[in-house]
Amino acid sequence: MPLAGRVALVTGVSRQAGIAVAVADRLHAMGATVFATGWRPHDDEMPWGAGEPMLAPYEIHQHDLGSHDGPAALIDEVIATHGALDIVMAVHARSSSTDLLHTDAAELDACWAANVRSVVLLAQQFARVHDPARSGGRMLWFTSGQALQPMSGEIAYAITKAALHQMTASIANTLIDHGIVANCINPGPVDTGWAPNDVHAAVKTMFPTGRWGTPTDVANLVAFLVGDEGAWMVGQVLNSEGGFRRC
Repeated sequence: MPLAGRVALVTGVSRQAGIAVAVADRLHAMGATVFATGWRPHDDEMPWGAGEPMLAPYEIHQHDLGSHDGPAALIDEVIATHGALDIVMAVHARSSSTDLLHTDAAELDACWAANVRSVVLLAQQFARVHDPARSGGRMLWFTSGQALQPMSGEIAYAITKAALHQMTASIANTLIDHGIVANCINPGPVDTGWAPNDVHAAVKTMFPTGRWGTPTDVANLVAFLVGDEGAWMVGQVLNSEGGFRRC
């Protein structure tokens, strides 16, 4: 139980097949007290839908992190509930499938609020309330492969994921002074059930192992970074893609 006594917040916990669920389950298995939260209205908008309510060994709350005061209020709620906060896993994201010619200001603003502004505000409040005397302070957020290959069919999503990539060094440089080690993960294509059959089959052939990445693959890297062994990895964007071949 390497995380026994530590409190972990995991956002984006909604669909059973998602990355956030695998991360929350792993932290729970490592001994952390997990405060999980998702936002089902987002999944209701998506082609895959929200699905059935999840069953988990921890309570799953609902928070709209796209609101102005939602991120700070969430951090404060975790502190009020558990008395401390050691780990923040910002796994949530707003998906968007519009290209440059079809996106609009409302979609750009919605993606910015949910994907970038919320993570910055979570980091801000985490730094304000975290007790640096507690060991194991960690924060992780997630980018995508937009720095390695164009994602022109998801322009609002790609732009905000690029911002998460580029802000990593600067945010991490401040958080480390508050006893929080921060990094960013690009997990590559992960099979969470979103891809149509033809896309799934095509992408599968682009991996040398002949399989997609899985949420468990992501959780394996998270487990290292949140553990004591990962403390020396600071302010990095980690491409964990299983050798994904774009060319």
